[in-house]
Formats: sequence, structure tokens, C-alpha cells
Amino acid sequence: MNIRRVPFDHPDAVKLNDQVQAEYHVRYGDGGDATHLDPAMFLPPSGLYLIAYDEQDRPVATGGWRTQNKSDEGYLDGDAELKRMYVMEELRGRGLARRILASLEEDARSAGRTRMVLETGSKQPEAVALYSSSGYEPCAKFGYYRFHELSMCFAKPL
Repeated sequence: MNIRRVPFDHPDAVKLNDQVQAEYHVRYGDGGDATHLDPAMFLPPSGLYLIAYDEQDRPVATGGWRTQNKSDEGYLDGDAELKRMYVMEELRGRGLARRILASLEEDARSAGRTRMVLETGSKQPEAVALYSSSGYEPCAKFGYYRFHELSMCFAKPL
């Protein structure tokens, strides 16, 4: 696999984002994640967006982080928020998400961020297992879905 930095609005990123949104809709029945994301949020040094490509140069996995600081949505100064972690279903279980996650954590740490945070949902047990096994612990809820009963938030010091 080849992991590359790409803009959040790159055609391959849009394609994978559409797939993850469709999966969220199947799991939650709500049309997908309504969190506002702007491509500028993922521009270094304030963020990063990655896509993993397979041997045929097909985009197969994605993930990004964006800068967050103390706000009324529950973020803290120094936060880096993980967004759009996704691996195509047929390629899950091969360590792609873990590789992307490690790259994002290293980049956020290098950018001076002190904590990686993420929001997932109780209908995504695979995500919860990945983050828990990667050192993430439950934290106070934050972000767009902080009042939603199925929302689960995790954090890890960088």
C-alpha cells in the first residue's frame, strides 16, 4: 500500500467520503455525518488528509486530522481531531486503518498538537476496537454529536 497526502477535496477523497457517508447512513439511518468539514481544515500545518492506494493505484482507505482548540463544543487547546477514517469493506482487517492512524498521530504530534480526539458511534464496534487497542480512552463528549446518545468520544495524549 502507498499512503499519500491529498487535499480533502481531491476526487479520490470525495469518492471515499461518499462511501463512508453511505456506510454511516446504513448504520445510523441519518444520511451520514453532518459535521461541517472544509478542505482548508486539512491543510498542513493545521491538519492533514491521507489516502492509501493499492497496487493498482486504487484509493482504498482514508483518514485525516484537523486542528481544534478550546471551544464551547468541548474541544481543548492542543486538540487534533481525527476525521473520516475509512477502509473499503473488502480490505478491512489488513492493518490499513492502523497505519493511517499512526501516520496521522505522528503528523499531529509534529505540528505541536498534544491530544488526538475522535468521535465515533456505538454502531461502529470495529472503530471502537481499533481506537481502544491503539491507546485511546473514553473522554468527555465534544463536537457536533456531543448530545447524541449513540455518540462515543475518545482521546489519546500525543
